Amino acid sequence: MTALAILNIKEFMHILLRTDTFDSFLLAEGSITTYITFVLDGHCHRDFFSPEDEAYEKIIEEEHIPFSLVRPACFELIKGKRTPSSFKFVFQLSRENLARTLASLDHSLSMGDVSGMYLNLIYQNQQLTCTTGVSRRTFSMDKSLEHAWDEMIKRFLKNHKIPFEPLV
Repeated sequence: MTALAILNIKEFMHILLRTDTFDSFLLAEGSITTYITFVLDGHCHRDFFSPEDEAYEKIIEEEHIPFSLVRPACFELIKGKRTPSSFKFVFQLSRENLARTLASLDHSLSMGDVSGMYLNLIYQNQQLTCTTGVSRRTFSMDKSLEHAWDEMIKRFLKNHKIPFEPLV
């Protein structure tokens, strides 16, 4: 796990809410606090969608909803003259991206060994923090997967020109 401070919050919020940069992630859970707290349960209700819906292919095999489907609603909740008091988004890799990530790392772990790879965004006290995490199905002393995920997230942020610094 790594913790990073996002340095340009305004620009980051534009990237998060107005571009497709984070759309490949699933939203496991979230909350946005303005005049009330809006709680986002990212569990997908597949029966809401029909095979004719454009989103159907994105959600059919996932437990959580793609952020791309939630992003417009999040933007509506956050936009305006006042900054939210706080927010939290817990992003998870989709099954497809998890498989691709494990394969790219040439790691001995399989899809059955890893429950999820996560990216957490927490805004509070005018600070935005990004943390990473890996959930495994069994305990392991080997943390190479976690370190590789940390580095992948740092590269992701750099590739999207999101300035950050490690938190001690």
